Amino acid sequence: MRTTIRLDDQLLKSAKRLAHDTGKSLTAVIEDSLRQTLTRRATSKQTRKPVKLTTVSGHGVRPGVDVNDSAALLAIMERPRGSS
Repeated sequence: MRTTIRLDDQLLKSAKRLAHDTGKSLTAVIEDSLRQTLTRRATSKQTRKPVKLTTVSGHGVRPGVDVNDSAALLAIMERPRGSS
């Protein structure tokens, strides 16, 4: 399959140098690197221990706060205390 990706100039130079030094195509170098990253990620997820979170008592989320809206949460957190 063909696709277009944007790479940092220095990263592309390094990848082309590796391809030249190893006698591989640039495509093969990128595919190998991506496969290694995906394999490492899949392996690390399987061996990861569960995280135990510390919880505290409280009254939950303030009325009107949408925890799925990161921009709104950031705006709320940046407001001075006591302002609405």
